[in-house]
Amino acid sequence: MAHPQNVRPENYHRFEREVPAWFRDAKFGIFVHWGAYSVPAWAEPIGELGTIDARTWFAHNPYAEWYANTIRIEGSPAQQHQQEVHGGAPYDDFLDAWTAEDFDADAVVALFRRAGARYVVPTTKHHDGITLWDAPGTDGRNTVARGPRRDLVGEFATAARGAGLRFGVYYSGGLDWHASDFPALDDMDFSARRPVDEAYTDYANRHVVDLVERYAPDVLWGDIEWPDAGKPDGPRSFTHVLDRFYAANPEGVVNDRFGATHWDFRTSEYQQGRDNEDDSAWENCRGVGYSFGYNQVEDASHYMDGPAAVRHLLDVVSRGGNFLLNVGPDSRGRIPELQRQCLEGIADWMERHAAAVHGTTVLEGAIASAGEEPWVRWTRAGDTAHAVVDAAGETTLTADPARLDVASARLLDGTPVVARAEGDRIVVDVPAAEVAGPVVVALDLR
Repeated sequence: MAHPQNVRPENYHRFEREVPAWFRDAKFGIFVHWGAYSVPAWAEPIGELGTIDARTWFAHNPYAEWYANTIRIEGSPAQQHQQEVHGGAPYDDFLDAWTAEDFDADAVVALFRRAGARYVVPTTKHHDGITLWDAPGTDGRNTVARGPRRDLVGEFATAARGAGLRFGVYYSGGLDWHASDFPALDDMDFSARRPVDEAYTDYANRHVVDLVERYAPDVLWGDIEWPDAGKPDGPRSFTHVLDRFYAANPEGVVNDRFGATHWDFRTSEYQQGRDNEDDSAWENCRGVGYSFGYNQVEDASHYMDGPAAVRHLLDVVSRGGNFLLNVGPDSRGRIPELQRQCLEGIADWMERHAAAVHGTTVLEGAIASAGEEPWVRWTRAGDTAHAVVDAAGETTLTADPARLDVASARLLDGTPVVARAEGDRIVVDVPAAEVAGPVVVALDLR
């Protein structure tokens, strides 16, 4: 992963289109960061993106998928780790050591589906340049020719669609540490340290066109930018790639990280890019821990558990966004236990409460508002308001009794809940949760 980029050159063609209903209604998707970096699986878990200054961030990068960059920063702990543990071996040795021998796409996607995800977006090429399919021009530096010796993108696509989920592809267009000989990134100034030439533009264009033609993805998820040579109108323009994408899948959506003026939805990442969380379509992404790629250094103190992930999901959904939660399989293709526990916790909660998530809209602030003590978030489905409350017993909600029918208070299974108007607030006797996580109380709108 990387950081949201919002370059808007004036000469770039802009598409105007409605965001497809499926994406707005989905609310929850699963990101998958899996690569050769899952072999060393090492990073310093220093905190969330957007809370740490850039110089510290890069030298002590908590993103395991950035390992190939961090080990090139002189004096970094990652460089020392690479020397001490792996003898300073070339990064590509990890590609050959990446086995994926336990990977079962159907089983992994079934877990995502149980957790309530409506779409899946695996990485197809991260910044290390290794592709997870037999991409053109890679000269065997991909997972079909080496390492797993499998078309992992194709396996994800088949499994996702077999499970009734939408399928997307992540592609790093702005950085490729193999295809370009640039110094290690140690600050946020990507402009002088990313490939921008015509040769790399052709390379990246061929890759994305191939992904579109092979897999017809529902989501095209770019990262870090797009090479400058592909921005102006002309034969290498990214607009031609978008033309192919929308022709192959008219209900497809594109994020805002292709360094262009067109996007269907904006993005934020952990705490960075939060100003993109506005009235338009947007999506927040983050890992279960501080990394996207699997990081063996992380433990339970760095991870969200199921209830924490549910609260994050409802916070995002209540404000009109989608949540893209990332998992990072290990090198054998297994979902690490703490990540699996988080997903199972979400699944238990969503089995009972998905109606408060999928297909919902933002409840007007004049009707009710969120709170922190107790923790409360609101969603709306038609003429029903959902109070998502992380509390038990008598709980005061900041909600207008004139706009909500107090007598209609109930759990999602129809069980009545005791509630009363008290001045300009509503007091609800919230029952104990049947599964770990907040309780949902539904009330009819007046």
